[in-house]
Amino acid sequence: MGHAPDLTSSTTSIPGLLLFRLPVHGDERGWFKENWNRATMGALGLPDFGPVQNNISFNALRGTTRGIHAEPWDKFVSLASGRIFGGWVDLRDGASFGTVFFCELTPGDAVFVPRGVGNAFQTLEDNTAYTYLVNDHWSAGAQAEYTFLNLGDPDAAVPWPIPLNQATMSAQDLGHPLLGAVKPMKPRRTLVLGANGQVGRALRQVFDDVETVDFAGREQFDLGSGSSYSGLDWRKYSTVINAAAYTRVDAAETSEGRADAWRINAASVTRLARAAVEHSLTLVHISSDYVFDGTARVHSEDEQPSPLGVYGQSKAAGDAAAATVPRHYIVRSSWVVGDGANFVRTMAGLAERGAAPSVVDDQFGRLSFAVDIAAGIRHLLETSAPYGTYNLSNDGPVQSWWEIAREVYRLRGADPELVAPVDTEAYFKAGTAPRPRNSALDLSKIRGVGYSPMDAGKRLTEYLQGPEV
Repeated sequence: MGHAPDLTSSTTSIPGLLLFRLPVHGDERGWFKENWNRATMGALGLPDFGPVQNNISFNALRGTTRGIHAEPWDKFVSLASGRIFGGWVDLRDGASFGTVFFCELTPGDAVFVPRGVGNAFQTLEDNTAYTYLVNDHWSAGAQAEYTFLNLGDPDAAVPWPIPLNQATMSAQDLGHPLLGAVKPMKPRRTLVLGANGQVGRALRQVFDDVETVDFAGREQFDLGSGSSYSGLDWRKYSTVINAAAYTRVDAAETSEGRADAWRINAASVTRLARAAVEHSLTLVHISSDYVFDGTARVHSEDEQPSPLGVYGQSKAAGDAAAATVPRHYIVRSSWVVGDGANFVRTMAGLAERGAAPSVVDDQFGRLSFAVDIAAGIRHLLETSAPYGTYNLSNDGPVQSWWEIAREVYRLRGADPELVAPVDTEAYFKAGTAPRPRNSALDLSKIRGVGYSPMDAGKRLTEYLQGPEV
């Protein structure tokens, strides 16, 4: 055997179906090949699909034909011996449904088959060993999710080298439906936890047109309950968005609140991160400016956490757990405003009554409207942005709480002069949580992946014109 070619990969007519040419090294004793390599193949486009099971199908006779099966997991197909003709048909719901690709495979070839793409092969030599890695464990329940296509479907028209009337096939494969009767395989779903909070409600709005998103409040999925994890069919999901959190900043300084903050913001996130790793999920987790002490004027994503209080400490611990998931987005926000109790709504109510509040003027940042956080999360997922941490507040000038309160008064037709400035030390009493002085977030990274948050002032105007305020 001569010099082995370099490892290469190429795309095919089916989106996500990749063909690899493998270096095979041989001499008079036989041959050796590196069949799967996470690092080198990943550099050539192979998804980090996390295989958990290796299967081999041995076929004694030339002409053995199996398929067309679309399975609810990804698979990486190669040969240990022999030669096959492979045929693949896209049976996923979407524009590429029915697209066909076929080629001959030897031990020097491999194919990555995405979930929902129908897979079939016909052996061209006796004693062919067909091997494949999959990223979920086979079970009877999983088999019920398969989608099948008839090997002889005239629309797919796979050009089998050995006519099917001369091939060896199973009775089940002979009875599969034609393309027009196939129910396309739906994509895996997205699960939103904490769906009744401010960000959760905004996620309901932003994903309203997507039928593959499930929303769960605490009643449906309690992050702190083991039965929530064991009772969920994780195989249905590819992504989980954690919008649940303990956010009572001052109460977190009490003995009871401290325990609740750590249970929800840290221990439960650690459990969720473990589930994401075990089931190869993408985890989206909402973070907070409170993980910083506010010394820096503007906080970038790579700044080390330095939380002042219990709430910030518990959130920083949850961030660290979420970051252990290979596919994660930590979305860090500040001063959240949405459908629920928040600073802007409180100030609007005071303005309506003509009250004269004192508001701190030495804490600085930007508002983060929940609808823009939710839209940013959708953007990260739909564009497959690089995994990692992203700051996501609204844009515009950095302001103090006092300046924002004055603007709320103005927009509600009240006199901004009613809002008196006060410093943090004078305003907050003993027993309340320390706050970061500066909460402004650097937005250059989120802009770099194509998402530009709306100016906070413009969004504030829209928010105060809404019927719910």
